[in-house]
Amino acid sequence: MELNASVTAVITGGASGLGEATARALAAHGVRVALFDMNAEKGEAVARELGGVFCQVNVTSEAEVEAGFAKARAALGQERILVNCAGTGNAIKTASRAKEAPDQIRFFASDAFERIIQINLIGSFRCLARSAAGMLTLDARDGDRGVIINTASVAAQDGQMGQAAYSASKAGVVGMTLPIARDLSGEGIRVNTIMPGIFNTPLLQGAQEHVKAALAASVPFPKRLGAPEEFASLALEMCRNSYFNGEAVRLDGAIRMAPR
Repeated sequence: MELNASVTAVITGGASGLGEATARALAAHGVRVALFDMNAEKGEAVARELGGVFCQVNVTSEAEVEAGFAKARAALGQERILVNCAGTGNAIKTASRAKEAPDQIRFFASDAFERIIQINLIGSFRCLARSAAGMLTLDARDGDRGVIINTASVAAQDGQMGQAAYSASKAGVVGMTLPIARDLSGEGIRVNTIMPGIFNTPLLQGAQEHVKAALAASVPFPKRLGAPEEFASLALEMCRNSYFNGEAVRLDGAIRMAPR
């Protein structure tokens, strides 16, 4: 797909981190961008800077997702690109003993587990299904109607202690990539997933320097945290390369996560 001012993109989680970097990269190629995020202050500022539109959207809400697409399409036209970056995580062991009282045993409550699944997996599907339906109304350009890019994580394949919900949600994103690509193949809509490793996003920027240094040292090469712009670069290649379809690709400096 050629990236230019005739193309509209929707980026969920677009107010910061990987989503913001992707929005900026697309906008630099002239693409009209709509940002879905819950952070209205940051989202409005980034959208204003990029000449795009901000839509306050919680991806777990059917009504907010539907309203977000309606607002984005009214302002910028039907999107040909969707990049799902909205997501969250937690760190809770399945069952554990309280450090202060080993005879007290706790377990990972199912509602906390479900919250992560709702945001990372079902939220991604909710947005991509609506976006794909909209893309079906478009004329194909060289056979290409649209591109959907999901964000998973290396935790989909080697999750650490406490990441049961997070890993399950991201493994679900990886698992649905190929069947959805097959679902949409007859309509010229491509679907891919990026599995980032340890990236320097707002989630990590608040960590102490020695923690970030240890994480960077665990990466085989290059020994540093990933830059959001590197994620964005791969997202752009997935948009431009028409043979890139049905793939889940690790972007991680060859890291394989340790148990903890």
